[in-house]
Amino acid sequence: MTEINKTKILDITELKRDFRMGVETVKALKGVSFSVEAGEFVTIMGSSGSGKTTLLNILGCLDQPTDGTYLLDGVHVKNPSRNELAHLRNRKIGFVFQSYNLLSRTSALENVELPLLYNADVPTKERREKAMHALEAVRLQDRMDHMPNELSGGQQQRVAIARALVNEPVMILADEATGNLDTRTSYEIMSLFQELNTQKGKTIIFVTHEPDIAAFSSRTVTLKDGRVIKDLKNPKVLSAKESLAALPVDKDDA
Repeated sequence: MTEINKTKILDITELKRDFRMGVETVKALKGVSFSVEAGEFVTIMGSSGSGKTTLLNILGCLDQPTDGTYLLDGVHVKNPSRNELAHLRNRKIGFVFQSYNLLSRTSALENVELPLLYNADVPTKERREKAMHALEAVRLQDRMDHMPNELSGGQQQRVAIARALVNEPVMILADEATGNLDTRTSYEIMSLFQELNTQKGKTIIFVTHEPDIAAFSSRTVTLKDGRVIKDLKNPKVLSAKESLAALPVDKDDA
């Protein structure tokens, strides 16, 4: 039986990142290697000081490794110019942050349009249509004209996810995207991520320190002291939708 090779969206080999701190050199990453195939949902876990933030910055093309190789969707990310890095970030990666990073005086629709403003190939009408479709994908079609302060935390994160989707990136990179949310809202957001992964085929890399959140992904890479200490497929992927339904109803919400 011949196994069909899936496309590797991300492939890193022996990534190292050193920082000079006065006369000392701090080795934040000490040779990290793993790959992510198209359509995978991978969580990266690690305590403070494990190197996951440094790794995230490299994967997001916000920083470059001291040594090692990084291939993003077949593109060798090596000594690129600032413009080349910006192009990769804009076309290949959709970012979702813990703090949403929405513009406060800009509507949900206009916030989602932002990444397309840097893409000269997308005319104004198409930009608006793409942003509307992205908001529909996260079920916020009735909140398009709302400002961030008129939205709940979960709704703001949905706007941020729509913004990450609008350029149709090859990879969604989420940094503690449920960190500011309560358990119920966190599970709602994870249910949406699972839906984007299973129904839309989106490749998702989700950085978290919460084991219950990692249980919703198909694979977990664990870092410690700048190295990968575990890279395991989750034997039983939990359904965020089912976990959400099993939560007790808060009397204040009833």
